[in-house]
Amino acid sequence: MKICVIGCGAVGSLFAAHLAHKGEAEVWAYDVWREHIDAIRKSGLRLSGAADFTAKLNATTDASELPRCDYGIVATKAIHTRNAIAQAARAFDDKSAVCSVQNGVGNEEIIAEHVKHVIRGTTFPAGHPIAPGHIGFDIAGDTWIGPFEPANTPMSRVEELAGLITRSGMNTIALQDARGAQWTKLIFNAATNPVGGLTLLHHGAATRFAPTGQLSQDLIAEGEAVAKALGIKLHGDARALVQKGANAPGKHRASMLQDVLAKRQTEVDFMNGAIVKAGEQAGIPTPLNKAMWALIKGLEHSWSDPE
Repeated sequence: MKICVIGCGAVGSLFAAHLAHKGEAEVWAYDVWREHIDAIRKSGLRLSGAADFTAKLNATTDASELPRCDYGIVATKAIHTRNAIAQAARAFDDKSAVCSVQNGVGNEEIIAEHVKHVIRGTTFPAGHPIAPGHIGFDIAGDTWIGPFEPANTPMSRVEELAGLITRSGMNTIALQDARGAQWTKLIFNAATNPVGGLTLLHHGAATRFAPTGQLSQDLIAEGEAVAKALGIKLHGDARALVQKGANAPGKHRASMLQDVLAKRQTEVDFMNGAIVKAGEQAGIPTPLNKAMWALIKGLEHSWSDPE
């Protein structure tokens, strides 16, 4: 069996390294970060932190080198989904299934433009790059996956992929309806990422500082109201996830804060922007999420040194 991880940054590397280390499948990593791919090809992919090992796997920056794969795991930033899946789609046929484990909502719809069988996914493990070929595993956690409804993906494919990932060391739960898990993560991300990105506070500090901690709670309440109006039953409690992240060892910087510090485009359109858009469709006001979206977009705009 062959599995391709599309987007082998922090989160993608966690999946690729675990799957390759277990050895049940032939693992390919596809990413445009050339130094990282070169280091993996030369010395393997190292994880340290919540797990500590080095795995050998295939890695390339050239999508034409990818073989036909049974499964794909898309772990790019949401803003890169369209380009990444267009480039890697040649590795998948009508018997393949491709799973998103990305932040936000809307990625599955883009993947489905290129792949027949799509799996909706949500993952909580987090990490950060330490050096090319070396990823820090910051926070362990579960992954939930289920059929992307319009794609009519067989549940048997979802269960097979969940089993492979779980046996590799990253617990993954197969669900008939994964929307609740995805929206719980969306609400958590929308309530924490922009707060960290705007204040430069790591997750624990932003949670423990009363004003920003309360802001996150209020953002969660908006997201929950939208999910309820859409008829989505949440899978877990975003407030508990905030506390879990705050209690994790070290000073974990949310992905949006990492993007802000590097002056990279963020995923705010797929987080707060997605909640605002869904709220408009459902007739639910989301003024705080709209403010977070506007402020992050303004911050991004400042990096181009506007007149």
